[in-house]
Amino acid sequence: MKSLDLTSFISTVQQEQLAVRGMRVYQDGELVASYQPGPEERQNQYSGTKSFTSTACAFAIQEGLFTLDDYVLDHFAADAPENPSENLKKMKLRHLITMSMGFESPMLMGAMRPKMVEKDWVKFVLRANVVHEPGTVFQYNNAGPYLLGILIQRKTGGSLIDYLMPRLFEPLGIERPVDEKDPLGNTFGAGGLQLNVSEFAKLGLLYLQKGQWNGRQLIPAQWTVEAGSPQIISDQGDDEIGRHYGYLFWTMPDGAFRADGKYGQYCIVLPHKNAVVAINSMQIEDEKKVLRAAVRTVLPLL
Repeated sequence: MKSLDLTSFISTVQQEQLAVRGMRVYQDGELVASYQPGPEERQNQYSGTKSFTSTACAFAIQEGLFTLDDYVLDHFAADAPENPSENLKKMKLRHLITMSMGFESPMLMGAMRPKMVEKDWVKFVLRANVVHEPGTVFQYNNAGPYLLGILIQRKTGGSLIDYLMPRLFEPLGIERPVDEKDPLGNTFGAGGLQLNVSEFAKLGLLYLQKGQWNGRQLIPAQWTVEAGSPQIISDQGDDEIGRHYGYLFWTMPDGAFRADGKYGQYCIVLPHKNAVVAINSMQIEDEKKVLRAAVRTVLPLL
C-alpha cells in the first residue's frame, strides 16, 4: 500500500507555528497519510458546513422538492416585503448556492449573529437591499446557504440534521453531529457543524467517488461535477488556491475543489489525482497558511 511522507508538511506546521489539529490523506481508496498531533475530536467545521448544505440540496433536488432555477419568492413569498424589489423578484435558488444573491453586504456572519436583535432571520435577510442583479456579482455571504437549509427544513418538517441522517450521515458511518441553531431552533446550515477530521474527509470521498458510497449512488454524479466546477468568479483567492466558486464549494486549479471553513478547515477533492486531503485546524491568524502548506508540500506528493 502506498504511504506518503508528511515530513515536509509537519516541518512547515512547526516552523510557522500553524495550529493544525489533524490531517487525513486518501488516494485510490486508501488512507495513505495521517497527521494527528493530539486526540482526534469533533470540532466546529465553520463554513465547511456549507458543503454539507450543498449536499442536502442535491438530495432535495433529486427528490423533487425544488430546482435551482426556482425563484426564491416561489418559496419565501410570505417572508418577503409587501412590495419586493425587481432584483429580489429575479433571485433564484441558484444565486443562493453560488453566493451571487446581489445583496449590499454580507449577512449572518460569525461576529454578527450573537448581536442580532431580530429573531426571524429569514425575514431579516429578505428585507435587505438587493443592489445588484442576482447572478452578476459574487459576495461571500451566509444568507444563501442559510435560506437553502431553511427551505429543506420547511419542506420536510424536520431539522437539516434529521434530513441528512438517513441520506448522508448514516450511510457514511457518521454518528449524529451537533449543529448550530438560529433563534427559532432551525439548523443554521452555513456553519456550526461539529465533526472530526476523519468524518470531514468522508464528504470529500463521496464527491471523489461521484456520489457513490459502498456501491450505492447517494447523490447524482452530475451534482458532484457541477458543485465542484467554477460557477462564478470570486473576489478572493489567487492562482495557487483558486479564484472561483461552485455550489458552496471553492474551486481550485486542475479541477480540484474544497469545502472550506474558518480557522483552517479544509476538505480538498482532487479528481485528477484520485485523492482527498482533509484538515482540521484552529489557525486564528492567516488561516490560508494551512491551505498553502498543504498545496505546496502534500499535493505534489500525490
